[in-house]
Amino acid sequence: MPPSRPRRRAPAAKAPAPRVARPDPAGMARAVRDFLTAAGLDLQDVNLVDTPTRVADVWANGFLDGYGRTPEEVLGKTYPAPADSSGELVVVTDLRFHSMCPHHLLPFTGRAHVAYVPGSRVVGFGRIGALVDSFAHRLILQEDLARQVARSLARVLDSPATACILEAEQACLRLRADHQRDAVTHAEAYEGRLRKDGPLRRELWARLGARTGAGR
Repeated sequence: MPPSRPRRRAPAAKAPAPRVARPDPAGMARAVRDFLTAAGLDLQDVNLVDTPTRVADVWANGFLDGYGRTPEEVLGKTYPAPADSSGELVVVTDLRFHSMCPHHLLPFTGRAHVAYVPGSRVVGFGRIGALVDSFAHRLILQEDLARQVARSLARVLDSPATACILEAEQACLRLRADHQRDAVTHAEAYEGRLRKDGPLRRELWARLGARTGAGR
């Protein structure tokens, strides 16, 4: 009998994305009220009477609303890539964003520069900014924010090369650390062909350097 061929292993199933409960504004307001009370503040102060409700609203609808949106939903409708566009960079710079550090619940704000090489599909430029916001409006580290944007763009658009470069001002660094009031933090993430330091990445940084004054 001919030797039996080894069986191919079935690809491992992808772990489902962790479920995140919907924000509970009433519960959040109670928690803020308890926090202010524990801080020794008088909640009858005219400036604090409505603070728990205001804080809960801005967190639920401005800082944590990204959990309820998937990259596919955010990017929305995609379009066939232009003919002969393989290998050409699409770059969007200076996308303003704000987010919250999970370590101290302090904000960081900055600019995102996002690039991709079209595979079979492209997407509207405005949707790329929305993708950044969908991850930024979570409790997330700057490094993870860059990585999630690059990975999601590669997956949804079937792109052979993506990048996300973030420049930010971190309140936990600027406000808590002595003499670091001017610090700017940088995080980079690359997928596909841009993971290697080759001509394509050098082309990207040449464009960013010309646009932002950065060097590479």
